Amino acid sequence: LLSFLGMVQKLDQKLPVANEYLLLSGGVREGVVDMDLDELNVYARGTDYDMDFTLLVPALKLHDRNQPVTLDMRHSALCHSWLSLRLFDEGTINKWKDCCSIVDHINGATNYFFSPTMVADWFHDSISIVLAEIQKKPQRGMPKVEKVEKNGTIISIILGVGSSRMLYDIVPVVSFKGWPAVAQSWLMENHFWDGKITEEEVISGFYLVPACSYKGKKENEWRLSFARSEVQLKKCISSSLMQAYQACKAIIIKLLSRPKAISPYHLRSMMLWSCDRLPANYLAQEDYAAHFLLGLIDDLQHCLVNKMCPNYFIPQCNMLEHLSEETVMLHARKLSSVRSDPAEHLRTAIEHVKAANRLTQELQRRGSTATIPSPQPDGGEINQPDDRLAKKLQQLVTENPGKSISVFINPDDVTRPHFRIDDKFF
Repeated sequence: LLSFLGMVQKLDQKLPVANEYLLLSGGVREGVVDMDLDELNVYARGTDYDMDFTLLVPALKLHDRNQPVTLDMRHSALCHSWLSLRLFDEGTINKWKDCCSIVDHINGATNYFFSPTMVADWFHDSISIVLAEIQKKPQRGMPKVEKVEKNGTIISIILGVGSSRMLYDIVPVVSFKGWPAVAQSWLMENHFWDGKITEEEVISGFYLVPACSYKGKKENEWRLSFARSEVQLKKCISSSLMQAYQACKAIIIKLLSRPKAISPYHLRSMMLWSCDRLPANYLAQEDYAAHFLLGLIDDLQHCLVNKMCPNYFIPQCNMLEHLSEETVMLHARKLSSVRSDPAEHLRTAIEHVKAANRLTQELQRRGSTATIPSPQPDGGEINQPDDRLAKKLQQLVTENPGKSISVFINPDDVTRPHFRIDDKFF
């Protein structure tokens, strides 16, 4: 794939020569970046692909500025920005002005605003040209291109490697070193990662991704992304909480898929907030994945009922603000059904994963006589939900019929883990 991108760079020298890509395990549909899923075609693991990744490809880099980085947010909702090419040199402007919205000022000056939709169109066209050339002269060892599709501002490519199919969601981005001024106050707060990783690791850079706000101008507006920081923060999350997150994600992807309102990225944000809110010794409990799953469902329900899900890095940005009351209540009711029988919903999600894995293995057996290891579900993220978690959930629910079970810990005793049934802690 990187060789494809090298050929794209050679086409018209638009992409930086020395580029820094960020490869994330899991596709955009898995919530690894904060992007809208409405325009994405539905791909199914097992049927369409076996492993999925997201690749952030900088179209522009601004790596020579000291922090904080001040962006032009006058035209945008919180967490979004337009990007003027005035920040760049004349050579860059000439290279990219055909992918810009042009605004003429009264004083005669012309301002070029980098357009996410035009950049995505250019990127898709360039990749298509490169792939057509490769297919004319196939080279030994090059992966087979199964599919290339433009999904909104994302280019999705499925490559056949051996008898495995790899889905890459390629996202053209603008890459910055440093930290945005709008998120500066977040650094002043206490966080769960304090003392585990350095601040320099967390704030090494950020991106603008091609996504706009609910009322924003698609052709001009970019969204701030902290994907590089999230990779670092993930190192500080316990394996049991990560297992609960994977389980909750597997449930909500199926259950809350229509209408699109809640994405796995919202769940990821809530998990980070819970890490800040709850004591580290509680979250480190290895056998508390079931409690954490119930807690994530409760948190998600709370966010829906209150129509409030703050962005972790820019808390003043409410990611659910645009939703209608009707949509919010529809999803809240669906989530209530999960909460009444979480074990059954988790088992259903596990069966979907197992069925996808069986399909993958069957396709691999047909396609090759060689033994190929079964790909790890979810691009290798920690701990796919398993039956043990479902059994633990079932035990909690069965032993406490008709009672409200949640995982808010006892504030009077944080030395050992507790869960709460109705108003009593145990």
